[in-house]
Amino acid sequence: MHSAQQQPQNAVPLNLVEAINRALFQAMQEDETVVLLGEDIATNGGVFRATEGLKDHFGLRRVMDTPLAENLIAGMSVGMASQGLKPVAEIQFMGFIYAALEQLISHAARLRNRTRGRLHCPLVIRAPFGGGIHAPEHHSESTEALFAHIPGLRVVVPSSPARAYGLLRAAIACPDPVLFLEPKRLYRLQRLPVDISEEPLPLDRCFTLRAGEDVSLISWGAMIHETLSAADQLASEGIKADVIDVATLNPLDRDTLIATTSKTGRVVIVHEAPFTGGFGAEIAATLASHALMHLRAPIERVTGYDSPMPYFNLEQQYMPSVERIVAAAKRVMEY
Repeated sequence: MHSAQQQPQNAVPLNLVEAINRALFQAMQEDETVVLLGEDIATNGGVFRATEGLKDHFGLRRVMDTPLAENLIAGMSVGMASQGLKPVAEIQFMGFIYAALEQLISHAARLRNRTRGRLHCPLVIRAPFGGGIHAPEHHSESTEALFAHIPGLRVVVPSSPARAYGLLRAAIACPDPVLFLEPKRLYRLQRLPVDISEEPLPLDRCFTLRAGEDVSLISWGAMIHETLSAADQLASEGIKADVIDVATLNPLDRDTLIATTSKTGRVVIVHEAPFTGGFGAEIAATLASHALMHLRAPIERVTGYDSPMPYFNLEQQYMPSVERIVAAAKRVMEY
């Protein structure tokens, strides 16, 4: 179980998008095979300015604007990765990534297996995802479960500037393809200390953000913000929550999830994606298989609804709230 409670020694205050930029700069400075590509990422710095200034440092040969063609971006990335480069591609919004599924599922995720280990596919696809910024249709998807289903494709979701920095460094160094989903609602929410001298954070691990023995709150991405607020409210009422940031959905750190369930016996899973087929169902099934005898109450899931993300007038009603999380935690505490 990886603890995220240690205080940074050489920290600088960064918001999440600045942490992404710093991680990209550091990786490119250390390894000349790291290249960036995507729509408007060079001259304009990307739609959220995550790559701002990198063209000035590394030039257009390493920071490349592409046509508006996600299938091309993913296909180029697979080709580059198979030939010794480490491409980091940006998809402007998760809602535009579906044109790239053929390349990601049929080629990137299978390259190592198809060549029996002769070739690897060290690429990173960055994609802002989730709601909360009053974006129009196709800009607020949370379809991470779709990608977590694909063998060979890592799915990583940071939830703070420090984890964005450390996990992106690790994703770029990984020999396998990584889908790096960035919760855009957190991009500029707050500046927090980030230790830029630290080693990359481990992939394939959950992070324990808070220790408690009464109930386990399990989440990832932007929903960690509401989950921690819910834990604060519960603590004020005498209910101590374990808060787990899943961070890497595939492969899943089942050991940490089983351990927290064995400790508390009560579980609430929180995610922004729709209820049916959401990744919370996979976690619930894992706990039912491996920690059933430790459960004191049915597992609760607090999620988005089985509908497209609505426009901004109803956006806050769609996403899980602190109140819904607290109510679910109190329900499991009744057992």
